[in-house]
Amino acid sequence: MSMNSYTIVFLLFVLCSGAAAYDALDPNGNITIKWDVISWTPDGYVAVVTMNNFQMYRPITSPGWTLGWTWAKNEVIWSMYGAKATQKGNCSMFRFNLPLSCKRNPAVVDLLPDAPYNHQIANCCKGGVLSSMGKDPSTSLSAFQIIVGAAGTTNKTVKLPKNFTLVAPGGGYTCGPAIIIRPTRFITPDGRRVTQAMMTWRVVCTYSQFLASLRPTCCVSLSSFHNGSITPCPSCSCGCRNSSNCVTKGVQKPVLQCTEHMCPVNVHWHVKSNYNKYWSVKMTITNFNYQVNYTQWTLVVQHPNLNKGTQVSSFLYKPLMPNLSTNDTALFYGRKSYNDVLMQAGPKGNVHSDLTLQKDRKTLALKKGWAFPRRVYFNGNPCVMPSPESYPHLPYSAGTR
Repeated sequence: MSMNSYTIVFLLFVLCSGAAAYDALDPNGNITIKWDVISWTPDGYVAVVTMNNFQMYRPITSPGWTLGWTWAKNEVIWSMYGAKATQKGNCSMFRFNLPLSCKRNPAVVDLLPDAPYNHQIANCCKGGVLSSMGKDPSTSLSAFQIIVGAAGTTNKTVKLPKNFTLVAPGGGYTCGPAIIIRPTRFITPDGRRVTQAMMTWRVVCTYSQFLASLRPTCCVSLSSFHNGSITPCPSCSCGCRNSSNCVTKGVQKPVLQCTEHMCPVNVHWHVKSNYNKYWSVKMTITNFNYQVNYTQWTLVVQHPNLNKGTQVSSFLYKPLMPNLSTNDTALFYGRKSYNDVLMQAGPKGNVHSDLTLQKDRKTLALKKGWAFPRRVYFNGNPCVMPSPESYPHLPYSAGTR
């Protein structure tokens, strides 16, 4: 099958699975940005900006997010804590105290974890990396403080910023307009006092696979203990190999390692064993990108047997939709400081884990591809699957390794 054919199949899959604008696996997933004006100044206000990643399995990886907007008037940024503006802009109208940024359309990035303590606030300074909500809610938010000048000084004179943008590795985000909502209430650490923001507005950013890339970014290969052959990723899954987009071993690397599938990431599913009461799988994720480390990576797998007891050796695991009667989707991710970073292509560019599943005799049939996943997503993006007729043949009866 040609690259154009696989691209068409992938686009149809994205449309049918709802990944273009609506994600059936994560219908409420979005990134919400909230501005809380906590005090007024002689020429503006002080606000705390909080960014929450409410996506269940799509993280923001290194080098992190960049948040942009356009001021409604001629506002300036006097100072910031927990983040910084990337450009100063034209501040020639100021003679003495110079603002941090006079750009009409500033771009703001998170500080690194080693930022000076007096430049930090709570939940800042993660290098722009946000985990997904499903993986770890405590690390799925980021915050910074901004002091705005040449702005309104009351609820009626403040003009909301507009044209918000959120740039993250891989792209794909579109932000709606800022909308004034009920002011946020804050409870003091001792729980004995409640304060309230002067005013609050909210911006919601959503992800689209079409905006991110018309080409896939990962593919799936399959194998089984019962069959000596390996079903590889379909040829040209993410693009076709040529001399300008990949390199062979020993030659200077542009971006990707040369493969038949030309995907940055490959997920391999190997059926290890099949016994009376359980069966086991080894999952391996391999990075073929020489320039990218995938921090806070996530892997989502759909399989009808994932609703039964599951043991995982080196990955962490959560049911993605535990409240549904057909809970056949699992979220896998790495253990902190052990395998939560998928290193760039090379000897260390892979992570793997064993998966043991209890058998459901009502649905179990290790034939016609039942032992292999229905869908696989890496970092929220659907991976190209081999065609069902190419799956390794499996027997119905229980066997040995």
